[in-house]
Amino acid sequence: MASKALITGITGMVGSHLADYLLANTDWEIHGLCRWRSPLTNIHHHIPRINAKDRMHLLYGDLRDSLSLDQVVRDSKPDYVFHLAAQSYPKTSFDAPIETFDTNIEGTERLLAALRRHAPEAVIHVCASSEVFGRVPKEKLPIDEECTFHPASPYAISKVGTDLIGRYYGEAYGMKVMTTRMFTHTGPRRGDVFAESTFAKQIALIENNLIPPVVKTGNLDSLRTWADVRDAVRAYYMLVTVEPTPGAYYNIGGDHVASVREMLDTLLSFSNVKNISVETDPERLRPIDADLQVPNIKKFQDHTGWKPEISFEQTMGDLLEYWRERVAREGDFLTR
Repeated sequence: MASKALITGITGMVGSHLADYLLANTDWEIHGLCRWRSPLTNIHHHIPRINAKDRMHLLYGDLRDSLSLDQVVRDSKPDYVFHLAAQSYPKTSFDAPIETFDTNIEGTERLLAALRRHAPEAVIHVCASSEVFGRVPKEKLPIDEECTFHPASPYAISKVGTDLIGRYYGEAYGMKVMTTRMFTHTGPRRGDVFAESTFAKQIALIENNLIPPVVKTGNLDSLRTWADVRDAVRAYYMLVTVEPTPGAYYNIGGDHVASVREMLDTLLSFSNVKNISVETDPERLRPIDADLQVPNIKKFQDHTGWKPEISFEQTMGDLLEYWRERVAREGDFLTR
């Protein structure tokens, strides 16, 4: 009998790519938790399969509703759980901290409590974030798992809670819960509120003469290690299938280090419009920023053998192509 996986946040960038990976590389049944109002754009290519109940099923619920989570877990009876759903945009968390805390901290507690009641043997991945480390001094680079948390946004604070709750359930109840701190990962389907994606979207709009040839930016000096989302979901699969250890926690990330400015320069180099200028937009700046995000991923690599395979240039090129296709198909977008 095929194993069953539950993906929370299946309609997001990471959740949709994880569904793609599991459908292509396993015989598992995929159950996706989403809210009834969640747009299905990222999994549109799977709608015929969902309608036919062919290895892919949508279950409606909300991390802020315990009863719905109980029902989702009872219906899916998962062997594997990938908890990816979250309020995931750091800048929004400054405007909506309570929603962020409730969704990310309390939501994780509600989900793990439901799993403890109805699927205690499941192998569970809880997705925290590299944002938990926040503002790290240069002498502590690269960031290992024992680096002190110094969150720089309500979102990051919420992911500290997510991280600790996951580890607590693994240690206190012997549940097979592993926590990850994935560093910057991107690619096709990245939401347009994130820096590299809004840059790619703006370039695509400029190429179609829909906006003036100006890319508006926030902080360009932040240093990041970049990974492709398709490498990230492969890492998540290996996390739950290669000797999963209750309570374990890992830093995961790519191997290409570049500032946000250098990332933007790469995207601009792919454009056929050569007179694009760059302008700082004060509304895109965070009150405080996590400006050094370079991970030490040796612990995860030693445990699983995972390593990134997709180059930074391919990731950025694919992201830009994604936005070119969307702009050609849909036309106008919000300028955010």
